[in-house]
This record gives sequence, structure tokens and C-alpha cells, in this order.
Amino acid sequence: MKNIKIAILLLVLISISSCDDFLSEVPDNRTQIDTPEKISELLVYSIPEASYMDIAETMSDNVGDGELSNIARKNEQSYNWEMHDQTDIDTEANYWDACYKAIAHANQALRSIEELGSPANLNPQKGEALLARAYSHFMLVSLWSNRYNPATAATDLGVPYVTEPETVLLKQYKRNSVKEVFDFIQRDIEEGLPYVTNDYAEPKFHFNKEAAKAFASRFYLIKGDWDKVLEVSDGLGSKPDKKLKDYATLSTLAPDIQFVEYGKSSYTSNLLIASPNTLIGRSASSSNFYLNNDKQNEIFDSSNPFGKTWYFDFYSYNSSRTLFTPKFEEYFKYTNISAGIGEPYCGIVLLSNDEFYLNRIEALVMKGRIAEANTELVFFLGTRTIGYNEATDVLTTEDFMFLYPEIENELTPFYDMTSEQTSYVKAILEARRRDFVHEGLRWFDVKRFNIVVEHETFGKPTNTLVKDDKRRALQIPISASNYGIEKNPR
Repeated sequence: MKNIKIAILLLVLISISSCDDFLSEVPDNRTQIDTPEKISELLVYSIPEASYMDIAETMSDNVGDGELSNIARKNEQSYNWEMHDQTDIDTEANYWDACYKAIAHANQALRSIEELGSPANLNPQKGEALLARAYSHFMLVSLWSNRYNPATAATDLGVPYVTEPETVLLKQYKRNSVKEVFDFIQRDIEEGLPYVTNDYAEPKFHFNKEAAKAFASRFYLIKGDWDKVLEVSDGLGSKPDKKLKDYATLSTLAPDIQFVEYGKSSYTSNLLIASPNTLIGRSASSSNFYLNNDKQNEIFDSSNPFGKTWYFDFYSYNSSRTLFTPKFEEYFKYTNISAGIGEPYCGIVLLSNDEFYLNRIEALVMKGRIAEANTELVFFLGTRTIGYNEATDVLTTEDFMFLYPEIENELTPFYDMTSEQTSYVKAILEARRRDFVHEGLRWFDVKRFNIVVEHETFGKPTNTLVKDDKRRALQIPISASNYGIEKNPR
């Protein structure tokens, strides 16, 4: 009996001890983010670990039918502005989820900073988290909502703007209006900009100072706030040749070297780099609807305003009708070497001085500073032209108006433009289209200027994306709409 009593007593003591240990643990067993080092590590994941580029590029007017025998389902659906019915790599649902995961990391970092008393030494992390949160929401609203128009933004459906860490399972969210989303983005940008720093071991993989300004310039350009674009881009200066991508040198390299060089962090022109899980490096060989011969000629071969040749190089796989310029170096991370199983990753440039500079030139045009815009745009075009001679290769306003004439109802932004401004903006849009081919930026210009896009498929009628077509806003992924996120009208 004595032995039994001792055993029962020990059991009670063990139970009490176990109960205390259990009650002392965090209910959901998540890691406590309670040091500056942990916050910095968390922010590594505040940039989406997926890519929008293949989706956006295929919806734009940069692509055509390559007439390949095998057609990837998601590639065909993007080409026809249809909702993806898959959720794997490089799909709409995949990018949606990646953006909200990145936002969750940024929100947890901000909460942890607040719980630590918001000390000044954590201001750089706070700035990075705010910019990262703004960026992911901006990409979401740019893809899944109507284009920004102040006349309709208060009633247009935006996306849920999430500002708190996830603390409950399957929390319900509602869509903010486009105006609300843009207001939140602007608040985060303007609060975060003064705090961001370049003090990182690898600054190009974080929202460093110049990357933050470049993103801000993209945002303000969409809003039509030309003064803000000029303010954040003032540090670029005039004719910033050392800050732009050096195509004269790139074009001398073999394509396998160009793949690596294009996205290197050592280039001054590259401001923010990511390494998402994506197959975009294989698009030219596996996507039927890609840059084909006709589109390559339209965008590059017949468009040099100096009557010369562009530096851009193009190649094809196995004499395919789809072409590529080397930009994406794939890294395949094996999870099982014996079985040959793993995941593909690519280094991609999310923000660059090249886009930053074009944003500034466009703002100069819209502010009526035509002489300055002319100087900068001619210089930019010259850096992409073989044999450019600054003394003799001159373009006047009359030249731009002749080469890029105003066509009625072609560009229809929410604001008015003069004929002179229209011609310069068309030239800038074409410059951006060339520089960022394969990278998806053309789609955002298609949306904000309401450009009509025609997609031809061999043996089928032409599919036309008319102005204000509802398909310009991607449909909300099923995984989100099933939990109460309102769908876009169709």
C-alpha cells in the first residue's frame, strides 16, 4: 500500500509539472520574434517568393502564337485572359498566396518592433517592413483590380489591405476599395521611406534606399502625382550613364554569361533583386505564347528612332518560333538528387534604375518640362543603340511627334495629355516595353493607358481585349473566394 501511495504522489507531481510546462508555452507554438536579429531574419521573407512576370507578360501585347506542338494550360489561359485553374508554380493563385505570405511576415515584424517598444535602432527594420507591405499590396491591387482612376477608385473593388499578423485560423477578410488600398500604400511608403537604409550585408535583396524610391516612383506614376515622382527621383541627376544597365558591354557577352550578368547584385542599375520559385527561365522553350518572330520585329527590329540597331540580342531554342533575350538564370535546388526531384529558382530584378529613370522622364513630360525630358529621353535611347553618336543623333520634339504620332483613342489614361505629351509618352512606353520584355511591366502600362490588345492564335479568331474590358482585372483565386473574398464581375 505504501508503494502505491508513493506512485500516486509521483504521478500527481509529474502531472502538475507537465501542466505548468504546457501552460508556459505559446498556444500556437510559433517562434517568438523578440530580438532585432530575429526581426531582420523574418524580413528576408517579406518579398513574395513567387513571380508575377510570366502571368503579366503573357497577358500583354508583347507575345504571340509560337505554333508549338505542346501548349501549357496556364500559358494559354493567360494569353486568353482566362482564370488559371491550376495553383502550382507561376499561377495566379500561387502569386496571390505568396504576396499575402510576404505581407504576413512584414506585419509580424512590425508587431514585434512595437512590442519591443519601437526603439530607434529598429527603425531600418520598420522602414523595410512598411515598404515591403506596401509593395505586395501594390502588386495585388495592380493585378486583381481595375486600373487606378480617382473618379471611380472609391467604389472600385481593391484587395484586402492586411495590417495585422495572423492570429486566428481562416480569418475572414473583405476587399478594400482601390482608393483605400492606394491610401494605405501611400501611408506605408511615406512612413517607411525616411527609415530605410543601405546597411545590409546584401542590400540589393532588401528594400534599400534607392529601391524604396524607385518603388515610390512607380506608385506615384500610377497615381499621376508627377511632383512626387520628380521628388523621389531627383538623386538620379541628368544623363546618369553609370547608373543604367550597360547594354554595350552586355551585348558582347555569350548568352550563357548574359543570363548570369543581367540580374547580378553588383550592377548599380539593379536596385531590388529576388530569387523566387519560378520557371520563367524556361518560358522561351516551354511557352507557346511568348515573344515570337512577328512581335520581336514589331518591338525591336523596326523601331529605332535613329535608324540604327538596338543592342538587344535574341536567341531561340531548337529553331523555335519563340525568342528570348537572356535575363533569367535558373538555379535548380534538389530535394532528392537520386530521384532528380527539386524546385527551380530564378534571380529576377524587381526594381531598377532603368525603370526609375524612365518614370522620371515621363513625369517631366507631364509637368510640361519638355526640353529636359527630350534631353534625358534621347540620352536613354542612345544607351541602347549601336553606334549612337551624341553629336549627330539628335531628336527634336517635331521628330518625336512624327515618329510617335498621336492616334485618337489609342492611349486613354484618366488624365488629359496634349498632342506633344502624347508623342513623348508613346516613346517612353515603347522604351519601357523594350527594356523590360519578358518581365511583365508592359502589362501595367497596358492597364493604366487602357491599351487595346489583340491576341492571335493559329486557326482561331482573334481574341481582343477592348478598353475597360473586365478581364483586365484578374479573377480572385478560388482559394480566396471560397473564404468570402468577393469575386470580380465578369
